[in-house]
Amino acid sequence: MSSWQIYSIGLIAQLLFSGRLLLQWLVSEKHQKVLTPSLFWKLSIIASFLLFVYGYLRDDFSIMLGQAITYFIYIRNLQLQGEWQKAPKVLQLFLYFFPVLIVIYSYNNNAYDLNQLFYNEAIPFWLLVLGSVSQIVFNFRFFYQWIYSEKLNQSVLPLGFWVLSLIGALLILLYAIIRQDPVLFIGHITGSFIYIRNIMLSKKNHAKINS
Repeated sequence: MSSWQIYSIGLIAQLLFSGRLLLQWLVSEKHQKVLTPSLFWKLSIIASFLLFVYGYLRDDFSIMLGQAITYFIYIRNLQLQGEWQKAPKVLQLFLYFFPVLIVIYSYNNNAYDLNQLFYNEAIPFWLLVLGSVSQIVFNFRFFYQWIYSEKLNQSVLPLGFWVLSLIGALLILLYAIIRQDPVLFIGHITGSFIYIRNIMLSKKNHAKINS
């Protein structure tokens, strides 16, 4: 597969990620509080699927790690909203097992060199560590959101989610600049502004509740 085709997959994924944020932001601005439509999580799954493939094709462990962390949390949020159950069973099974199947298939067919994954000449070890830590911080927001939502038994995006989003996005931007990865840079520079706005809306709404 050529470089432009690989970058196209990554850019489509980032467009979907940006689209979900734009949708969430517009809905939240309309109601002057942070809301999460089910389409946000549906776009998240599709985008995560594509970005996992992009990371796989670029031999970029940190990208694959980031998507593996949050992929099933997206599914859980759709379950909490009652939307996942509406999807065809075949599609549910495919989305459940795809990340595992692609790794097993590649490993068994020697299409993927684990040594290359962790010791890629294009990505020095210290940069791999930076990228992985950045992805962990950025995607930990969904663990926080998941635990928070489970307590309320509904899908919500609390203030802490947006704070972690901003910190993680800034770290990934640093990684993207050093790695010279336009896909990561475009996606996270756009998202950073929306994270800041959601922090402002969350604080404003919290102040109204406590006043």
